[in-house]
Amino acid sequence: MDGLPTVFAVTAIRNTPACRPWSFRVQVPVRPNGATRWVKAHAVRLFWVDTRIVIHVRAARLELVRRGRVVLRSRIAPGAPKTPTPTGRFYITERLIPRDPNGPWGPAALGTSAFSPVLKDWPRGGPIGIHGTNEPWAIGQAVSHGCIRLPNKLMKRLFDEVPAGTPVLIRA
Repeated sequence: MDGLPTVFAVTAIRNTPACRPWSFRVQVPVRPNGATRWVKAHAVRLFWVDTRIVIHVRAARLELVRRGRVVLRSRIAPGAPKTPTPTGRFYITERLIPRDPNGPWGPAALGTSAFSPVLKDWPRGGPIGIHGTNEPWAIGQAVSHGCIRLPNKLMKRLFDEVPAGTPVLIRA
């Protein structure tokens, strides 16, 4: 779509009788959240990630976990009551550096496979991102359109440590 590779999260494997991968069930970044499809093994390239992002919406907290240990914690600004952050299992689909580091997305953004449950007429269908902010006073409050906002300094660190494909678990 935009010239970049499409990233999927693998959720299951079908093997040949010789125990070689035949196809993978992958989570795809489309509505409804959590949708999966089967793709032939020869059509994908696999890579492993050792990171995971866990978001606690009510507690307004994000944790970056690497090899089972929390390596970064941050307060966040999750979705407002009328534009909530969806819960579930997602993954990082893309890594973006906005043109204006002082703009609404801050110095960096991570696209996820999640979509807003209410903002369906937004560009690209209302995807949920993890990004910095030009409103640092909002951190700790449920004020976004469903995205996860972090303080810019911590967003830079998260961006540096998280590859595309990283699982994202969003809990209530």
